[in-house]
Amino acid sequence: MTNNDEKKPQKATADDVARIAEVSKWTVLRAFKPGASISPEAREKVMAAANELGFRPNLLARGLKQSKTNIVGIVADEFSNPHTLRMLKEATQQLNQRGYMSMLLNIESAENYDSVLQMASQLQVDGLIYFATIVSEEFLTITKSLHHIRAVHVFRNTNAADVEVVNIDGFAAGKRLSQLLMEQKYQRYGYMKGPDTSSSHLMRMEGYATGLEEGGQQLDTVLVAGSYDRDRGYEEMLQYLRTTPASQRIDALFCENDVLAFGAMQAIRDFDPQLHIGVVGFDDIDEARTSTWNLTSWNQRADLQISEALSRLLDNKPGADQRWKNGELHARKSHIKI
Repeated sequence: MTNNDEKKPQKATADDVARIAEVSKWTVLRAFKPGASISPEAREKVMAAANELGFRPNLLARGLKQSKTNIVGIVADEFSNPHTLRMLKEATQQLNQRGYMSMLLNIESAENYDSVLQMASQLQVDGLIYFATIVSEEFLTITKSLHHIRAVHVFRNTNAADVEVVNIDGFAAGKRLSQLLMEQKYQRYGYMKGPDTSSSHLMRMEGYATGLEEGGQQLDTVLVAGSYDRDRGYEEMLQYLRTTPASQRIDALFCENDVLAFGAMQAIRDFDPQLHIGVVGFDDIDEARTSTWNLTSWNQRADLQISEALSRLLDNKPGADQRWKNGELHARKSHIKI
């Protein structure tokens, strides 16, 4: 007999487990359902029989039948940004603690918008968490078509009425960072954006500009890197330094995130090791703490924002802890005037 003629072993069923454990099929199914009513003795017998047979329930099939899969889709892009990885880690850990699995939906390529979100719809995910940094009109149109899936957008504002938002007060954070820089008595202030999208998605630049104005200063220069990429931050800053006379250059810079700040700081060092420009970032990723950068940054408290998003998404109510709205300033050395 050839391998092709051999029959593949049949997977064990709930009926097989029930027969060995001497319980009903429904007792077997309850044993694998969190919170179901079943005696410890019966659960122990079922688990022993299941281990013996190698039985595992088809949770997805059961979820599709019950219209509840215990799967939450995480829609994300910008995977080169360490802050995205921090958010993913936090979200998956908190979902696991709640008895949920996560499904990563990568929309880094615009061509994937429709296919990945339709996949989430077909698999009947219980909800969607959006971490996307770039939200196009096409993306919002597709999102609205999934009206039956509850969604929460985290870390970024959106104009989509169907998407609930959990995001810190970027305006207040930007304003506080402007005050921190003005305390150092800088004279000319700049801001570096990632994508050239409406800053209302973050409100950091508005808060920064308002704080400067209230302090008798102004936002002199806006640099646009085009993406949240370290190399683009480096290139944009180096180009600015090469083309701007020393008497007109900014001496303080707020970068929209830490990755851009690292690129900008390296460009400053490479252009002139003696040149000092005070720099602050946003996100407070792990690298910001290193002696290489000592970057002053704003920590968004991903743990609190994810917790709030899941309370709304899975419990259908706001969480009790409202600290997620604020974030935290972590002052180090990069903003200090030499």
